[in-house]
Amino acid sequence: MNTQRTAIYPGTFDPITFGHLDIMRRALSLCDRLIVAVALNPKKNPVFNSDDRVRFIQQSVQDLKGIEVLPFDTLLTDFAALHKANIIIKGLRAVSDFEYELQMGLMNRNLNDNLETVFMIPSQEYSFLSSSFVKEIAKHGGDVSKMVPKSVQEGMSKITS
Repeated sequence: MNTQRTAIYPGTFDPITFGHLDIMRRALSLCDRLIVAVALNPKKNPVFNSDDRVRFIQQSVQDLKGIEVLPFDTLLTDFAALHKANIIIKGLRAVSDFEYELQMGLMNRNLNDNLETVFMIPSQEYSFLSSSFVKEIAKHGGDVSKMVPKSVQEGMSKITS
């Protein structure tokens, strides 16, 4: 019997923010292994390609033990089964996030009743932060240095030029 607790933190991460990193650090206390699953979802029209998003996350978590970063384009429940994960981590900033994530969590459990969804709220200093805001601020030449890791700041030139 596998007693290792593997969690998946799925998202588009376009781009990763300090809010995402906050959730990752804290999620590590709930599991032995955390897979950051980078969704390839083209319907979201990501600014950064999946290779860039994976690289940004890998560079941002290199000091954290127990984190793997993998792209995925399957059902999350299938990805979880493939990697023997039993926990899905979801960050919630607002009530509007909760309604959508609750429906998604219920559907995931319907597809795989061995999966538990854990909702985590961000630390207060990141409760306002979203990748969409970061992209909009950067697009207009604003300072995002307090919102994203250095590697992401450098990559933001793609959307500001």
